[in-house]
Amino acid sequence: MFWDLIQQNEIDEQKAKADTLEARVEYLEEELSKTKALLLKTLHILEERSGQDIDGDGKLG
Repeated sequence: MFWDLIQQNEIDEQKAKADTLEARVEYLEEELSKTKALLLKTLHILEERSGQDIDGDGKLG
């Protein structure tokens, strides 16, 4: 009986860690998406103002 309780506790702890990790990954993915969007906006403004194709895509802005 004690062994079952110990195992259940371990399972519960691992699930909590996994849930926390999943939430962290989701948060980081959202932050990465926001960072990419901001970087692209910044790049477009830099290209428009400098008149140079900074990212090499063949167009300005």
